[in-house]
Amino acid sequence: MAQNEAAKNNISKYRKPLNLNIGMLIFCAILIYVIIFVIVSLNTERIIPYEVREGSLAINYTYRALAIRDEEIITTDKAGYINYFAREGERVSPGNLVYIIDETGELKEYLENESMENTSLSNDDLIEIRSDIVNFVHYFDEKRFHSLYDFKYDIKNTVMKLSNTHLYDSIDSINNSSFADSIAFRNAGNTGIITYYVDGFEELQPENITMDMFDEEKYNKKQILDNQLVTIDEPAYKISKNENWSILLPIDESLSQDFLDEEYIKVRFLKNQYESWGKVSIIKGADAETYLQLTFTNSMVTFAKDRFIDIELLLHEETGLKIPNTSIVNKEFYLIPRKYITKMDESSDVGSILLETYKDDGTITTTYREIDIYSYDEETGEYYIDSNILQSGSNLLMADSQEKYTVSRKGTLIGVYYMNKGYADFRQIQILYQNDEYSIVKSNTDYGLNVYDYVVLNSNSVHEEQFIYN
Repeated sequence: MAQNEAAKNNISKYRKPLNLNIGMLIFCAILIYVIIFVIVSLNTERIIPYEVREGSLAINYTYRALAIRDEEIITTDKAGYINYFAREGERVSPGNLVYIIDETGELKEYLENESMENTSLSNDDLIEIRSDIVNFVHYFDEKRFHSLYDFKYDIKNTVMKLSNTHLYDSIDSINNSSFADSIAFRNAGNTGIITYYVDGFEELQPENITMDMFDEEKYNKKQILDNQLVTIDEPAYKISKNENWSILLPIDESLSQDFLDEEYIKVRFLKNQYESWGKVSIIKGADAETYLQLTFTNSMVTFAKDRFIDIELLLHEETGLKIPNTSIVNKEFYLIPRKYITKMDESSDVGSILLETYKDDGTITTTYREIDIYSYDEETGEYYIDSNILQSGSNLLMADSQEKYTVSRKGTLIGVYYMNKGYADFRQIQILYQNDEYSIVKSNTDYGLNVYDYVVLNSNSVHEEQFIYN
């Protein structure tokens, strides 16, 4: 009985052996790796490459200029309803029909009730109207809301004049009509560009310009409308007699000499991106303010309907390799005289130096070391060597001589991180011009960049010699 009790006391509880799931362990390991990789990636700034391309930049000054032309207002010599046949912005010659005066209004009814029903606009007419609408929508400025009314009258007049032009073939029937004695045909007396508005600036001379004239809230433009009742000596139309015209704009007096030095300035008209060269004059206005006058001998017809014109002055245009300013970095280098560097090939960016070193027992020895060359200063005769491979106070020996040079002087180069080789490698650049976003860099320089090279977009995202996997 005692033995049975002892046997009971010696019985141990069975424990299940630990059964490890290898697949689950591998899955957990991969999951941990992915989580760590994602965390590291989120905390690491992505290195973005930028492909170097040729481009250009210019110093841009944007202005709203006032246009002056050789304009003549032609007035009516009879009262009645006026109906135009010449399109606005069209060149007319002496003898060309411009408008008809209808004393009784019968022609007006004839045009509206009979002929207009059989008149359709051609594809060219519709393209002209569509182009006017697109230009207005693109350049509309809410601060100049009054331009909406000008646009309304422009479109209305354009449609009416286009329609009336199609009636030119009906002149004979009009002359034979019952109201023929009450109408008068008026032809152009001079060659020029026709416009249908007056604004008081027709006889403006440059020396009479004032700042008040640029206040468009005070600007009063009177549209001359088709099929309207007019009296004697009212403006019938306006004609610009030649292609010589100019624009005026106020400038800071300190810029006067800069503009005069240019003699001619390239101008971009924002309305249609057309570019032309204007001859420079500096004008003192009636208010003693300084104005820039740019004179042109072409393109007047394009802007004949515009008194105020948005322009850009394109100055000091530079062409070269175009890179973003975020790629640019300043880096310090040691300056080493040319005679202490040996190059197998003068065009190579690799050389060797004879460096004085110390053995463990303190004895002096010399070691040849290959180095990368980043630039050469022809005036001082010195090479720029990476400061990471030398220390200040190191001695260099000149080949076949006991002459020494102690490394100490430094210089700074402007450059970018070149990444064609898979790591961040500094390359010097020579900036020709720079604006807020981009720089134009001189091409075909020693130790520099070439078209289609890749550089780091953000120089702060890498360090020297860092491997790049993007």
